[in-house]
Amino acid sequence: MYRFTRSAMMQPMINYGMGMATFFKVTVFEQEHFEGKCQEFTSECCNIQECGFDNIRSIRVESGQFIPERGEYPHWDAYSGNLSYHVERLMSFRPVYCASHQSSRMTIFERENFLGRNVELCDDYPSLQAMGWCGPEVGSMHVQCGAFVCYEFPGYRGRQYIMECERHSGDFQHWRNWGSHSQTPQIQSIRRIQH
Repeated sequence: MYRFTRSAMMQPMINYGMGMATFFKVTVFEQEHFEGKCQEFTSECCNIQECGFDNIRSIRVESGQFIPERGEYPHWDAYSGNLSYHVERLMSFRPVYCASHQSSRMTIFERENFLGRNVELCDDYPSLQAMGWCGPEVGSMHVQCGAFVCYEFPGYRGRQYIMECERHSGDFQHWRNWGSHSQTPQIQSIRRIQH
């Protein structure tokens, strides 16, 4: 029988969008289907190995907004969102603090440093090119309010980048500011993060 543990931080976090306190709570499991060693977190975890896990194989997001969103993820492909980009390891996670904005708005730019053609987005876009965007790449972006997940491919597939108004003051001048592991500014679909 495995022991259930809680992380040290149990205080409420501030929900910036609504102006009130809320709790963030996620439980991670060492094995698929919510089995094996588990631990509850109420704040970010930068490296799950520092908490005694080699890997996370299933997740239960119980309150607040994390990436992944609220729900149960019994195995890796339920939370990875991409079967073509095979990664069975989840090594870190964090809450999204500004995901509760009732309106989300961002502007994407064709080139770095907010130059070139631009368009304001305030909805979900499964294909930027289908809505008239000039190509498969975004050079820079400014998040005025809310939070978004930007995806490498159409249909919300591929690598995911979290863009929040609370990070970098919402200014992402260059694709390297996105936390990108790839060597390309390719963004082809965008989805709002909302409670």
